[in-house]
Amino acid sequence: MFAAVTAASAGHQVTILERNEKLGKKIYITGKGRCNLTNACSIQELFDCIPRNSKFLYSAIYTYDNFRVIDFFENHGMATKIERGNRVFPVSDHASDVILALKNELERLGVSICLHTRAKRILTKNGTVLGVQTKEQTYSGEHVIIATGGVSYPSTGSTGDGYQFAKECGHTIKELSPSLVPMTVKEEYCMQLQGLSLRNVSVKIKDQENVLYEEFGEMLFTHFGVSGPLILSASSVINDAIKKRELQMEIDLKPALTEEQVDARILRDFEENKNRQLKNAIAKLFPAKLIPVVISQSGMQPEKKVNEITKEERKNLLKTVKHFPITLTGLRDFDEAIITRGGIHVKEIDPSTMESKFVKGLYFAGEVLDTDAYTGGFNLQIAWSTGYLAGSSIT
Repeated sequence: MFAAVTAASAGHQVTILERNEKLGKKIYITGKGRCNLTNACSIQELFDCIPRNSKFLYSAIYTYDNFRVIDFFENHGMATKIERGNRVFPVSDHASDVILALKNELERLGVSICLHTRAKRILTKNGTVLGVQTKEQTYSGEHVIIATGGVSYPSTGSTGDGYQFAKECGHTIKELSPSLVPMTVKEEYCMQLQGLSLRNVSVKIKDQENVLYEEFGEMLFTHFGVSGPLILSASSVINDAIKKRELQMEIDLKPALTEEQVDARILRDFEENKNRQLKNAIAKLFPAKLIPVVISQSGMQPEKKVNEITKEERKNLLKTVKHFPITLTGLRDFDEAIITRGGIHVKEIDPSTMESKFVKGLYFAGEVLDTDAYTGGFNLQIAWSTGYLAGSSIT
């Protein structure tokens, strides 16, 4: 949609071939239906949040950065707001408003929108694009932009068509895997913690002694393992390692406090509750669901009286608080992944135009490319920037 707006703004006759029954189906589900459309951070922070092939995106993002995206929607009648972590949302909290702003502009510019229209292949001759063939007809065109997304959330129409088109045009596809995706764990106690959200915790993921990921934020326990912003971002970093072996994760449940401060806090609670059972004495330290699991991991009995707890047992409790252990066993599938990692090899695409180096007039934008980012609006920013660059590069 953004590529179409840009190309049409430059005076081109533009047609969108959309396989779904409506435009922007995937936008409806982003940000839990609120659409985290970009991030209002500095340009350097933005690049820091793109762990793969960020240099390839320099031209695209510098040409159309996050603040230009905000301005676009503001200027097209959709007010925005900035929330925690510089995440940008519509003031209305409705993803449909993002789609409406784009649809209105497409209509104003006279873009033809063909719904229920699935492209079958890209037509080329002698290294030049000729158009697109669908089941029903052929659409002639001197320029084609492939913006089909990846293979995450296939129910929204993302089934990897763009990779097939690119392959048929001679492009290499880097291995695809789910990213920004929940993870499975070995420990059964995660089932007990299902639905528990932990805020302001620190997570460290290690491959033996090698620290792969360390960050502060929010996470969630599920029936199969762990999810939430911290875990989703971690999945894009540890993606390769977890395919080879299980990884160890530690949660610091009290990252704002040093071990000495946590120990002092435990001692204070013990002093105030010396005649009570352990499970009741630490009620102020943790959410209720977490207490039995923390006690179990510390190797203690929940009914044990506080005045009977040894110094060694207290140290084990402290260790559990600062190094709560979880074994990560794998990633969930594409059905639950926010984005696809991998895609069309960026070395085969001109970064200053998004045009194929193999086929004249063929361009790529968005998730179909081998580039991805953390959660927080960064992946949609890649979509806006590459879409704009592709659309504006057509002459």
